Amino acid sequence: MKSSIWLQALKGIPRISVDEWSGLNPITRWLISVRAAVLVMTFISATLAGLLAWRDGEFIWWRWLLLTIGLILAHATNNILNDITDYHKGVDHENYFRTRYGVQPLESGLLTRKQAYIMAGVTGVLAVAAGLPLVLTSGTLSWILLASGAFFVLFYTFPLKYIGLGEIAVIIVWGPLMVGGGYYVITGMWSWESVVVSLPYALGTTMVIFGKHIDKREEDKSRGIHTLPVILGDTASRFLALVLMAMQYVIVLGLVISRIFSPILLFAFMAIDTIPAVWKVYKNSKPDHMPEGYREDVWPLYYVALAFLHNREFGMWFMGGIFVETLLRSFNLFG
Repeated sequence: MKSSIWLQALKGIPRISVDEWSGLNPITRWLISVRAAVLVMTFISATLAGLLAWRDGEFIWWRWLLLTIGLILAHATNNILNDITDYHKGVDHENYFRTRYGVQPLESGLLTRKQAYIMAGVTGVLAVAAGLPLVLTSGTLSWILLASGAFFVLFYTFPLKYIGLGEIAVIIVWGPLMVGGGYYVITGMWSWESVVVSLPYALGTTMVIFGKHIDKREEDKSRGIHTLPVILGDTASRFLALVLMAMQYVIVLGLVISRIFSPILLFAFMAIDTIPAVWKVYKNSKPDHMPEGYREDVWPLYYVALAFLHNREFGMWFMGGIFVETLLRSFNLFG
């Protein structure tokens, strides 16, 4: 089993014992600690930035590679800091939601506070090291983008998540900052078009965090964490999550109708086959107990599990549409 835990960490958040942890290598421990499975969302945003740069004939592979590495490591750093902050505040104490859907290394005693800080520090330094060559060879705006990224890494968990700004931060980070800012550091040019193109996927990523916060709304409320679902309530939050999902498709249609992209971008609509399952879950309040036939390794994740499924499908098809159109353009197969 030990040999496959790293693979489990890439697919989800493993539930492992202290004995299993002690037999893991440092890389597998790191994958578990940073919640590697969710880093794919950052990879997709970085890839979208690269595809848009390629579409405009401005792709520079080494800049994209450093951008992707830096963003993924920054996201990983944020996840470690998130657990550290919640641990210090006692949020994850006494069987809190976070410790039930996957191991929280600090709360579970797998990492000491010193080890967690070292892991966050090393990961963060590597993220900065990847990004520094980009900002040193770009314009002034790149320093603003770097500072903005650092702000969200350091302060997303507290205070932003605590005052209803966490979800808004996700839209900004996975859209304009990662894709728009990524396009800038690759090409040296700012493009509002790339910002608009980033929104469908950024909305999907926001739906994922929204689903997670709806799942643990009552637990967060009892601990004074005022996420948007805590502020808005259950029904309004579920409705807003569905609106975010619908807006993904509306914006894709707008990009095609406005001729920013060809109808090939409608590949993204292939993800519609996941919508019935999403609707079935989001139209009702979360059950008190695990539904019959539901996967034990997923519960108590409920809304977020379906949001993640849809966002993964949508992101892949959306990215695939941009890739195919860009590829065709590179061979001058259409104007």
